[in-house]
Amino acid sequence: QVQLMESGGGLVQPGGSLRLSCAASGFTFSRYAMSWYRQAPGKERELVAVILAGGFTTYADSMKGRFTISRDNAKNTVYLQMNSLKSEDTAVYYCKATLARSEHWGQGTQVTVSS
Repeated sequence: QVQLMESGGGLVQPGGSLRLSCAASGFTFSRYAMSWYRQAPGKERELVAVILAGGFTTYADSMKGRFTISRDNAKNTVYLQMNSLKSEDTAVYYCKATLARSEHWGQGTQVTVSS
């Protein structure tokens, strides 16, 4: 059974940092592209960052320089390090696994940036 379990969300002050984790099981993690998305209240889900199976990374423009995506294939886990957080980063963050037409989503973890 495919599972993606996000963790690491919470409440943080503006300018703070959080590291999100997404633990995967039930599929060959190392073959999949992994990505993080987020959805703020009243807004559409948007792409945050992608890391391909080979390690290439790409980011949405508003996250470049502040967020870092990484993966540990030995632990079947993808991470999102988020620094210099802003109130507009408040959202539910989801991880997604993609390989060709196969796609799996996690349940999401809430990140709230507020003083």
